[in-house]
Order: sequence, then C-alpha cells, then structure tokens
Amino acid sequence: MNPAAKLAGADTGTRATGPGSGKSGHPARKNGPARKGPARVKPATAADWISGARLRTLPLAIAPVLLGTGAAIVAAGPGVYHPVRALLALAVALLLQIGVNYANDYSDGIRGTDAFRVGPARLTGGGGANPRTVLRVALAFFGLAGVAGITLVVLTQHWWLLIVGVVAVAAAWFYTGGKKPYGYLGLGELFVFVFFGLVATAGTTYVQVGDFTTESVLGGVAMGLIACAVLMVNNLRDIVPDKAAGKRTLAVRIGRTASRVVFCVFLLLPFVIAGLFSLVYPLGIFTFFVLLLALPACLITVTATTARELILALKLTSFAALAYGLLLGVAFAF
Repeated sequence: MNPAAKLAGADTGTRATGPGSGKSGHPARKNGPARKGPARVKPATAADWISGARLRTLPLAIAPVLLGTGAAIVAAGPGVYHPVRALLALAVALLLQIGVNYANDYSDGIRGTDAFRVGPARLTGGGGANPRTVLRVALAFFGLAGVAGITLVVLTQHWWLLIVGVVAVAAAWFYTGGKKPYGYLGLGELFVFVFFGLVATAGTTYVQVGDFTTESVLGGVAMGLIACAVLMVNNLRDIVPDKAAGKRTLAVRIGRTASRVVFCVFLLLPFVIAGLFSLVYPLGIFTFFVLLLALPACLITVTATTARELILALKLTSFAALAYGLLLGVAFAF
C-alpha cells in the first residue's frame, strides 16, 4: 500500500461514501460506468444528525468567547460583568458553527465532493438525508444565530454590528457554497482566522464593554491561529480525496510537508502571545500547560502515516484551543 493511500485512511477500515463508491473508496477508480445517484442507505438517525453537527468543532466556537469575556472583565474593572451578553455571544458563536457545519455537509454533498472522502458518511453525500432537509436545518441554525445576534445588538445599541453578522453568515455559506466557494481556492484559513479569531474574540469583548482592547485583539490573533491549525490538520488528512474532488485547499496547494510545518507554526505561535501577556498577567503562565496538548499534536502531525493519527491530532488541537481560551481568559479576569 502506498503512503498516499494510507494517509487517506485506507488502512483504518473505513470506506469512502457517496455515489458510486466501490471497494477502493473512490468512484473515479471503479471499473465500469459510475452509478447515477447515491446507493440506497438507511435514513439518517438522530445520532447521524448529531454527528452531522460535528461536535468536535464546537471548542473553536467556545474558546474565543471565553477569552473575549476575560478581556472584557479586565477592561470593565472589578465587579462589572455582563453575563447575559456573554451568553448571547456564546449562542451566536455556537449556532453559527453548527449552521456552517450543516451548510458544508449540504454544499459538499450536492457538489459531489463527499463522494471522494474516506470515513463516516455525511448526511447529504451519504444519501441518508434529503439535501433540502439538510439545507433547511443549516438555515434554521443561521436563523437562530441571527435572533441571538439581533438581541445582542438591541441590548448594546451597536447597530453597525448587524453588518458584521450578515458578513459572517455570508462567509459561512460561501466557504463551500455558491459557484466559486473560497474554501475550494485555498482561502479557508483566512476565513477562520478572521471570524473564529478576531471577530469572535474581539467582538465578544466589544459587546460587553463597547471597545476593542489589546487583550481582545492579540487574543483574537492567538485564537485565529489555533483555528487555522485545526483546519490545516483536517485538510492535511484529506489531501488525497480533496485532490480527486478538485478541492484546492491550502494543504493541497502547498503539499504535505509544508502543511505539516505550517500546522506547527499556527499552533505554537499563540504561545509567544501568551508569553507576552504573562509579563503583565501572572496567571498567564498557566497557559503554557496547554503545550501538553499542543506539542503531542505537532509530533503526531509531523510523523503521521495514517488518517487516524491525524484525526487524533485534530482532536488534541481542538481541546488545546478550548484550554488556551479558558486559561488565558481566566488570567485576564483574575
């Protein structure tokens, strides 16, 4: 078995899902004419829908809100805290994240990209759910995020934030949706850096204190870099199927070796920022305990030969994001 096939997960016992998938896991490799439409499969269960929400990505939504709230507490001063606004910011982040996950499931499924993937079936690409149903669920979560966001705008009276919300939803949709999704052009990392980092972190601080602070902006840079690391290791795992599907992610464009290096840079640079904050906030030193997650993730990513190893690195990186946001946020607040 060649290394590329191993890295695509062929030795994990999983198969590609979607229209015309054969034993090789790739429709393009199957002898004879490809089937039209997905194979008949069981309708998606509640567990499948929960899996479709991709819960392991939710730490990326929670972490910047924790960090931004810590930055808001230090900016507002002792005894000043806006728990309702913080919870609404968390709701917006979580609902948008789930919405974009279902939107990606829909867009990749109808585009045929998921026909090349290796691993558990997606709702749309695997044929377990009607594409229109998946789309409606995605739009429902976007709508709920909008309700939480509008409530937050009304409370703060910062009406220009409505524009930010519209742009965020548009960015979420066009990541894999539309005629020319930017996620297929290698621009996904830019999106997650801006929206999972700067907007989520600094925005959380802004809605609570009405200002952007050094803590919130630099903290947003750190969270954005970790979010980029999560996307990079995910796309590194999928280089082979993404190439087959014509999806030109940054990992596909720069290659496997460079992707491993860039992943480590993304994941470790935030600790430089944490070190700078530790000079002012003594509790910031505890953020370096997150290296117990980050360094193994780097080691696994650099040496991985299977998709399963890269999935482990992805999980470690997601937990590192959550721990980083929590610990540095606590350092700011206390």
